[in-house]
Amino acid sequence: MANTESSSTPEIFDSLPYYDDDLTKYPFLKEKVERELAREPKPPTTLHPRVPPAYQLFPKNPLLQAELQRIESHKPFPLLDTTRYQLPPPTSVPASDEEWKASLDNARAQLEHQRIRQTNLTLLQTYGANSWRVHNYLVEASAKQVEKALEDLKKLTEDVNRDRKNYQAKTGAQLNALETRWTELISSVLQIEMANVAMDVEIDRLNKREAELAEMV
Repeated sequence: MANTESSSTPEIFDSLPYYDDDLTKYPFLKEKVERELAREPKPPTTLHPRVPPAYQLFPKNPLLQAELQRIESHKPFPLLDTTRYQLPPPTSVPASDEEWKASLDNARAQLEHQRIRQTNLTLLQTYGANSWRVHNYLVEASAKQVEKALEDLKKLTEDVNRDRKNYQAKTGAQLNALETRWTELISSVLQIEMANVAMDVEIDRLNKREAELAEMV
């Protein structure tokens, strides 16, 4: 049993899976359905108008978009460039002033980098433990909120399925009663038609008998 929602959009069929169990009771019906489905044309490639468009992640962050594209294409992660952490001397002998200046600038950058790392380590030793505890507390609170939302969604899903099952069971009982009543009415109509046919035959017989008696008189 199914009802159809008619509109300008493609038709949507809402079945009663808790009531329509003919395919389970009669396996040969399932085979017929599968053969019919095999002859059906392929489903449309376009999505239904009610399906929302795909959500674009990180529209304002091209770096994250590029990283997602790299992951989707299964490309390896690029190797870390370690040349800026080295102190190579000038390659040419004798080296020019520009080459020595570039090497000196690189050494100063490395020294500043190490100084910043030392400062960060000092700050981490001083404030890192408490900051990490606060971070863990926030993560745990977020996890609890997500878990609660998940439990609420599961409960809502169970309630919806329970209501659907109860509604379909109630509707199925009504459909069974209506089908039984329809069968009884059809049977009554057939019996009345058969009685009418028999009555017509009897009337014809009586009319003929009356005519015969009239001729005899």
